[in-house]
Amino acid sequence: METVTFLKCLSDSTRLRITNLLQQQGELCVCELMTSLQESQPKVSRHLAQLRNCGLLKDERRGQWVYYRINPTLPTWATDILNACSQGERNQLISDQQNLLNEQTDDPCGQQITL
Repeated sequence: METVTFLKCLSDSTRLRITNLLQQQGELCVCELMTSLQESQPKVSRHLAQLRNCGLLKDERRGQWVYYRINPTLPTWATDILNACSQGERNQLISDQQNLLNEQTDDPCGQQITL
């Protein structure tokens, strides 16, 4: 993975928020990301596709849901940058996680959320 490509993928605030959430939560589906980010499905899906195309994310279909996670084969330098971004955006991450936790009872994916 080229450094410039990696950094360009993180240069959008929505994509950065998605990667921060996935770093913290492990994996989430589109519906959970929509709730957390309070964004529309087309916008979230578009950004997920960009992150997947850059090699930052892996996805897995389970029934009707597609779950996303950080690519476990990222180089160490890339993981270090993601960790630093999560720390730098800590307040936004807490807010996004709270959005997800507040809607947990209505979560159509049925995934348990932990802070």
